[in-house]
Amino acid sequence: MIARVSTAAALVRAVADADRRGLQLAMRAPSATAHRRLALLTRAADHSKLWAAVALAEAALGGRAGRRAALRGVLSIAASSLVVNAGLKPLLPRHRPDVVARALPFVRRPVSSSFPSGHSASAAAFAAATVMELPIAAPIVVPLAGLLGLSRATTGVHYPSDIVVGAGVGLALAGATTRIWPRLDPDISTPTPQLQVRETRLCDEGDGLVVVVNGSAGDGRYDDDVAAISAALPRVDIVEVDADDPLDEVLAKAAAHCQALGVVGGDGTISAAADAAIAADVPLAVFPGGTLNHFARDLGVASVDDTLAAIRAGTVAAVDTGTIDGHRFVNTASFGTYSEFVARREELEPAIGKRLAMVVALAEVLATSEPIEASINGRQMCVWMIFIGNGVYRPIGFVPAARGQLDDGQFDLRIIDGSVLWARLRLALALLTGRLDRSPTYHQAAVDHVTVATERGELDLAADGEIFGGRGNFDVDKHAASLLVFVP
Repeated sequence: MIARVSTAAALVRAVADADRRGLQLAMRAPSATAHRRLALLTRAADHSKLWAAVALAEAALGGRAGRRAALRGVLSIAASSLVVNAGLKPLLPRHRPDVVARALPFVRRPVSSSFPSGHSASAAAFAAATVMELPIAAPIVVPLAGLLGLSRATTGVHYPSDIVVGAGVGLALAGATTRIWPRLDPDISTPTPQLQVRETRLCDEGDGLVVVVNGSAGDGRYDDDVAAISAALPRVDIVEVDADDPLDEVLAKAAAHCQALGVVGGDGTISAAADAAIAADVPLAVFPGGTLNHFARDLGVASVDDTLAAIRAGTVAAVDTGTIDGHRFVNTASFGTYSEFVARREELEPAIGKRLAMVVALAEVLATSEPIEASINGRQMCVWMIFIGNGVYRPIGFVPAARGQLDDGQFDLRIIDGSVLWARLRLALALLTGRLDRSPTYHQAAVDHVTVATERGELDLAADGEIFGGRGNFDVDKHAASLLVFVP
């Protein structure tokens, strides 16, 4: 026992000695100008202002990956700030270095515990989160985070060990965000449906193809897409639909008078087009034009050019669809909290934008929603949230990312059971620890049919994000290989 205490004391002395030497070395900046610039950098990072600016730039310039990087970075900073400032600093108090740095007039002198460095934790968390989603930004954010950590020592507000431990905490928490919100895995973005080659009687110029463009889907800016389709297929018939036109009727009419139906729009538009294509027994050409384009992504269709190449080749895949209370869906269906979430998001969207509306709506719904008493395939449950995927999604968990196969004949059924004691708290803990698959609140199964029975006369149901009024008792039916769709 005495030997262990002695060893620990020696280790503490060694760290303290290394801290003093490291701090003295760090404060010997090459010049007063370099010292001042590092001081300005550390001040810019107060309250994470620096990282907020970088996140805005990522979201504005980096496309979808940039938006994911910005959001993951902000979440990582929030987690690291909570753990460091509310947890570790009060538990492990340490006086700040007693040196006076030359750049001190440019730096706010902290009064909190020196250990660990909150600035370093936030910097490492943000940089790691960004690199996960936007690797191209690594040459910018990684050196910037390193310089920020160095600046905490050169300005005399942290010992080197404070910075190292803070950075370690930030890296760990950035990695922990993947337990709650998985990264997009490029290996599961390409499906493996069995390709079936059918003679579509479409020539290279687009004879027999009618493309319906839903101008109210996504951002509604499809002029470039329409121009590209028209240039590649000069004989194509393009029908543009605005918000006042009955989309279902336009699609049905187009499908009845074509050899192949094309559609430009988001997942909700594609679901309606799939219904029309199946009824008319014609293949569907999907031109991704929505906000998220889940179905197109899982088909391996990333752009208009991909779809044009598939049309020229004439290759189509037979993929599954589903219906919930008679409404077609190609991605997901749901009821309960998810439907409430979609409705609330649409209310908030005009004022604050879609992505922020999603965050706010989810927080509100999870805090206030009540479970629905329902029988799911004969099992009585209190359904708080239900996810019904057309095909098995990966990874397992609360935020499924993508499907590897679109013709597996299965529904991916995921349920949050609100009847469990302290369901909200247990769900939150399971998400934070990445143990959702072992939580009693969570149930998952692959099934080929879902029967739902409630005592309600009506329920708000969702099919591919579109809310509609459905019956309290309904079926979710699988239609295997029911849709022919062009694939590259």
